[in-house]
Amino acid sequence: MSKQSTPPTETYVTSNTEQTGSAISRRLPLLLLIIILAGLIVYLQWPEDSTEKSSSQRVVAVKMIPVVLSEFIETVEGVGTARANEQVNITSKYSDVVEGIYFEDGQSVEAGAILVKLNNQEALAKVSELTANLLESKAHLKRLTELLASRATSTSVVEQQDAKTKAIDAQLMSANAKLNDLTIQAPFAGILGFREVSKGSYIDAGDVITRLDDISKIKVDFHLPERLLTKIHVGQQVSAINSAYRDKTFIGKITAIDSRIDSSTRSIKVRAIINNDNLKLRPGMLLNISVLLQMENILKLPEGSIIPIEDKQYVFVINGDKAVRKSIIIGRRQPGIVEVISGLVEGEKVVVEGALKLREGTAVSIIGKVDEDKLAADEVEATSTDNSGSSH
Repeated sequence: MSKQSTPPTETYVTSNTEQTGSAISRRLPLLLLIIILAGLIVYLQWPEDSTEKSSSQRVVAVKMIPVVLSEFIETVEGVGTARANEQVNITSKYSDVVEGIYFEDGQSVEAGAILVKLNNQEALAKVSELTANLLESKAHLKRLTELLASRATSTSVVEQQDAKTKAIDAQLMSANAKLNDLTIQAPFAGILGFREVSKGSYIDAGDVITRLDDISKIKVDFHLPERLLTKIHVGQQVSAINSAYRDKTFIGKITAIDSRIDSSTRSIKVRAIINNDNLKLRPGMLLNISVLLQMENILKLPEGSIIPIEDKQYVFVINGDKAVRKSIIIGRRQPGIVEVISGLVEGEKVVVEGALKLREGTAVSIIGKVDEDKLAADEVEATSTDNSGSSH
């Protein structure tokens, strides 16, 4: 009888166990993935509440600044060209030879100073002749008047001689006027330009000899928008700057406002006179003009402390150690500065640094305040910047 082989049942059991282990091995990565995803979801969900709780408890360091009542200067700017207060081309009424020149280029002269003399020999001779004729005519008129008193002559003869005497007198006045015109004088005090003639040269009537400018005051014409017509008036202060004197401001006032509005530009022409006692300004210079419209005291805040949300403006103030958001109404602006119309009172302190990190009720700690003297300096600088020239 042959020996029995290994029962088949044992082989089946071993094969089944191997299949089960293989299945578990295949599912293990899936289980690990499910566990990791579940942990990630818990991680993302759980810290949210914790973070919000932590956020409400965090302390934000801020700096405060008080609302100040200070001067607000409203100005408008224009641009114009400097002109002399008085200016004239020195010319001759008559054609003749230049006999003498009595000035130098760029010389300052007083009114009535002799500048040029033309040849006046003929004019002198004419004056001498007419003077002699006038003396003779007056003497003859005197004799005829005496004869008329004794009825030795007629009234008509006396009247004719009187008319002749007056005619000679008029001719003499004309000759003296021409003689005076041959001596050319300065019509007003000022500074002369370059000399355009030489001694001995022949000039025609109307030829320019030199130029004379009175620059003790400077006129400047500039244009402003017509909407400012009700805000400008004669006597209003203006200041002017020029690129040649960057650190110098020249002060003047409005002396005239044009009677018409320019229909093409919708602007109005304004004339101002600027004091130029030191003669630094010269005709032809380009001047940036700033007109002082009004000056008043208003509540001011730095622009950086304002938080705009849609069409409203907010600031943060501190109540205890918590941040409180307040709605305010703002008005005019200057570089870095904003006018506060309502919502705050003078001296009330607002957050100027760290405001963007705050929410309603956020805990804060005040680490310092902005130097008020520095703020005042910034305001002065902003005003100076606002007054600088812009072209129109």
